[in-house]
Amino acid sequence: MENTHTMIRRNVRLDFQHSVYFTREAFSTSNETLAKILSPNREGRRSKVILYVDEGLLDGNPNLPHRIKQYFRAHEEEINLVHEPLFIKGGEAAKNDWGLVEKVWSDLNEHSICRHSFVVIVGGGAALDLVGFAASTAHRGIRLVRLPTTTLSQGDGGIGVKNGVNFFGKKNWVGAFAVPDAIVNDASFLRSLPENQKRAGYVEAVKVALIRDRSFFEFIEERAEELCHFEETAMEQVVRKSAALHLDHIAGSGDPFEKGSARPLDFGHWVAHKLEQISDFRIGHGEAVAIGLAVDLVYSARVGLVKPETTERVLSLLEHLGFNIYDELLLADSNDGGRIILEGLEEFREHLGGQLTITLIQGIGEGIEVNAMDREEILESVVDLHERHLATLVK
Repeated sequence: MENTHTMIRRNVRLDFQHSVYFTREAFSTSNETLAKILSPNREGRRSKVILYVDEGLLDGNPNLPHRIKQYFRAHEEEINLVHEPLFIKGGEAAKNDWGLVEKVWSDLNEHSICRHSFVVIVGGGAALDLVGFAASTAHRGIRLVRLPTTTLSQGDGGIGVKNGVNFFGKKNWVGAFAVPDAIVNDASFLRSLPENQKRAGYVEAVKVALIRDRSFFEFIEERAEELCHFEETAMEQVVRKSAALHLDHIAGSGDPFEKGSARPLDFGHWVAHKLEQISDFRIGHGEAVAIGLAVDLVYSARVGLVKPETTERVLSLLEHLGFNIYDELLLADSNDGGRIILEGLEEFREHLGGQLTITLIQGIGEGIEVNAMDREEILESVVDLHERHLATLVK
């Protein structure tokens, strides 16, 4: 067949720095971390900054808006905070509200925020996602600085290079890949969290340990009692190591923007995302991931990938840390009479694109990718968890 075209091709190489800072009291006027990140590149200029705060932070941090204003007044020679802190709803349900994205766009337009300006977001994972998406799409991308404030976002979600909001009833259906200019993990925010939010980040630490780092899993086991009581040093160590392992994967996997089909960091998440959706987000992300891990761990044992005693060891740790590993929605029926949880597999494949690729484990610290899952074995895994749950009720 005759060649009917010509082509010019060049390699385009992109080199990103992905920086995570660990500090305390980021908005203390004596802490220069954020000021150095936001300082202008050229003398004589002031960086223009717009800053959002997850309104859920105010209960535990009522003085935060005042401290933020004091901080920027102390650095006003170099940094122009264009408006006092703006508040935005947090929590997963906020990501269902497209109007909030439009509100951020409107703010950016009103204050003439450009590609040389900064958007700063202080909050939990959902707020980071929502504001991050708006920033990444305005002017094709405005520089973003994240200050995650939960164990989940400091150890996992806030470390990533993607953002998204929910659409068509599907989690993160609309989103973008965008490397933030910086992430500032301020450990002092963790003190004021309610216990369920302190606990939530532990599950992502267990997850990343299971697929990458046996010694980290053993560390979590050894510190489980301290973690149960939210001892600050143990909690911070786990969050920091979780962040480091997530960052290592993003930087070293060769696929930071997920062009392939594998998503090792989404171990347990095909179930988790579906549970969040069908529970109308009654089940939070941390608990949903714990249940998702439990299903995939029991499945891994049933199909011979991992020893049953290894699965039991992990399930016991999750329970010791305070997680439920079963919910009745695992047995809920879909409109066609099947189990609705199985719809999560196809939705996950669609979200990945290409071939279904699920991460399971063949040992602690040993993730493995599979391209098919036996649906009957999945359902039997759910039954096993149900029976295990019933047994705990009669003890």
